[in-house]
Amino acid sequence: TRYVHFLGNLVTGHLGDSSAALAQGRTLPVWQVIRDPLRNSLVLALLTIIIYVPLCLLLGTVAGLYAGRRADHVISLAALSVGAMPEFLIGTLLIVIFFTKLNLLPPVSQVAPGQTPFSHPTALILPVCTLLLVSTAFGTRLVRASVVEVLREDYVAMARLNGQPERRVIIRYTLRNALGPGIQALAQTVQYLIGGIIVTESVFDYPGIGNKLVQAVSVRDVQEIAVIAAILATVYVFTNILADLAVMLAVPKLRTQA
Repeated sequence: TRYVHFLGNLVTGHLGDSSAALAQGRTLPVWQVIRDPLRNSLVLALLTIIIYVPLCLLLGTVAGLYAGRRADHVISLAALSVGAMPEFLIGTLLIVIFFTKLNLLPPVSQVAPGQTPFSHPTALILPVCTLLLVSTAFGTRLVRASVVEVLREDYVAMARLNGQPERRVIIRYTLRNALGPGIQALAQTVQYLIGGIIVTESVFDYPGIGNKLVQAVSVRDVQEIAVIAAILATVYVFTNILADLAVMLAVPKLRTQA
């Protein structure tokens, strides 16, 4: 009964009150607690995705076009090496390099109450780089595999035999049909940010939804934990749906089969 009541409140926008605050004899709406952290996490995720998409397509395409050559070996080895490291290790290494050794960037990413993350843009650099390194390592390998597969298709060979310029072959025939895995990689990156952003925000003490979830678990705020988990699960499901629709629209072959 409580669960059905909880879901009904979520649909109508009533997120309830903080369990920890109620235990202290005061009322504190959950939305008031998570509003600013949710905004901060969205800023962090959007900045990562904006850089991730062109970088991933560029590196994956270059590696695929020069498969088996030096450029491919360098990109693939770098992607494999970075992808094998967890977020907290990459974040710690970045802190050691850019704060301890070079003293260029702050080791923590604090946002004062009432301010946005853009009030201190340098505080966003290390968290974004941490998320970007891990996600790009995965996406680059996926795009590379898709480009290599598409280059072996008959229509690419026919386009070259018909005298089509190589640039047209790459852009129109190769990249367009390789977009499917690229879009799926973007969707999986968004899903990764749901989990990876929790670790990254904890490393840099970034006041986002992931850090707020860790704090809610530590004080056993059941209502806040349930609301945050429901929000993250909703993002996960809708990301999958939007990715499938985007793939159908972007890849002509899939529309024909449908």
